[in-house]
Amino acid sequence: MEASSAWRDVPQERIQQFADRALEQVPELAQDILAAIRREYPGLMFTVDDSGEPKALVAIRHALELFVEQMTRGSDRPSEIPEVFRDFGRGEVAHGRSLDSLQGIYRLGVRLSWRRMAEIGQQAEIPSSAMYELAESAFEYLDVMVAQSVRGYAEAIARQAGERLRLQRLLVDLLLAEHRSDPSAFLADRAADVGWQLPEKVAVAVLLRPAAEAVAPAVGEEVLVDMEGERPRLVVPEPDAPGRAELLDRAVAGWSGAIGPSVPVAEAVTSLRWAEAAVRMVEQGLLPRGRLLPCGEHVEALVLLPASELIDDLARRRLAQLDESGGPAHAHRLAETLLAWLETRGGAPEVAARLGVHPQTVRYRLRQLRELWGDDLDDPDRRFELELVLRTRRLRGELVPPPD
Repeated sequence: MEASSAWRDVPQERIQQFADRALEQVPELAQDILAAIRREYPGLMFTVDDSGEPKALVAIRHALELFVEQMTRGSDRPSEIPEVFRDFGRGEVAHGRSLDSLQGIYRLGVRLSWRRMAEIGQQAEIPSSAMYELAESAFEYLDVMVAQSVRGYAEAIARQAGERLRLQRLLVDLLLAEHRSDPSAFLADRAADVGWQLPEKVAVAVLLRPAAEAVAPAVGEEVLVDMEGERPRLVVPEPDAPGRAELLDRAVAGWSGAIGPSVPVAEAVTSLRWAEAAVRMVEQGLLPRGRLLPCGEHVEALVLLPASELIDDLARRRLAQLDESGGPAHAHRLAETLLAWLETRGGAPEVAARLGVHPQTVRYRLRQLRELWGDDLDDPDRRFELELVLRTRRLRGELVPPPD
């Protein structure tokens, strides 16, 4: 929290009162959270420590105490997170589970904790604005706990090698090969060798290594990982399943890459091709780095930019009139106006709002456009071609994007 925050403005004695009451209730709150977890996840097994207490209960209690301590001293991040949260991540690997349920447990704990903190805040007369900041800190704290578990999960995954890894790489190669006939039965046999249930749909991701020694992303056993090549590949089953995209984004944080469209498992190579095309554009600086880009969100760039020679030839024929418009600067303004009109098909006020200029200026430019292109502006095919070449110029950075 910054020094100027609402929480910092609360008198220290009131914060201490809040903290004292919260610490008094930590043992009871920890028991309540564990009981709620047992109700929500009845099949979950809890290991105990040397004293006979469930390790989960000790971790919950310790985490609550650390959060109250962090809140009392006003620091942004906890000084430490119990090692057991990393053990929880390792445990999910050992039990053959993904991190989905573990993240759900953490969210449940934070939700119940926040209800109790809100009650204590009312009792201590903490202003609402300060409590909002405290809620933000609670969810930041949740991210830190999840990150610890993700790290433990990644460490456990990294230790799994040998025959299973070899068979998994073989399965990835088979999935991403061209198939002349239906390979489902053959793929199902190979998938069974590594304990992977053959899904109906997959999406393929291609990554760019952030560093030569980068550890494989902790994506979970359900996602097939091939780290051997220059560009690591992931085969993601049922990519549209709830929570899948969120988990994948968290796992590949710090990596650049792209994920292709969801396709039937026998057509995985199609998803691979689109992901590879997008990654090439990332390397060329045509698409942004720093995250896993869904190809479906960049269809325009993936379709138009690779066809640059064809688009440039079309532009020479369809935008030749701009050379007669009175200089490069004016031609540029006319091109932006034409694209805004093509996209909105509105009048001068709508186009002016899109461009951020006066409607009278737009009326003047629209008259010029009509003079330059004439009846072509009424031809749907010509309008489509004009919009095609102008959108490509915008993707290349030659025209200003519309405001959000």
